Amino acid sequence: MNNPVHTLFVALLSVLATTIPAAANDPVLGVWRTEPDRKNLISHIRIRQCGDKLCGTVIRAFDSNGKEVKTKHVGKELFWGVEPLGNGDYKNGTVVVPLLNVKAKASMKLRGSTLHVTGCKGGVCDGQVWSRF
Repeated sequence: MNNPVHTLFVALLSVLATTIPAAANDPVLGVWRTEPDRKNLISHIRIRQCGDKLCGTVIRAFDSNGKEVKTKHVGKELFWGVEPLGNGDYKNGTVVVPLLNVKAKASMKLRGSTLHVTGCKGGVCDGQVWSRF
């Protein structure tokens, strides 16, 4: 007869073993280049694994001439809690729109080397298409 605690422990380990490596090998991980924002700045965003979800940090910003600029947003989390759903779909995260100082519900769709990033708040959605850097 199996020990119920042992059975639960083995079950939990098997779930962790199948979910964390899948996220660790997720094709969306890496650095992405944004479209120009309302100030005409382009940012580089590093998407990484945060537990079993994904988050993204602004690592660099550039002006319209391609010159690197320092902004208060470099080094800050842009989004967090994004769940990989499979087939290039990601949902249920939170994104900050720095220029508007607004938090919104985040979703993403990976299609080849482009990432369609969307933020929705109160039924209003906006987004960008990012390219692999």
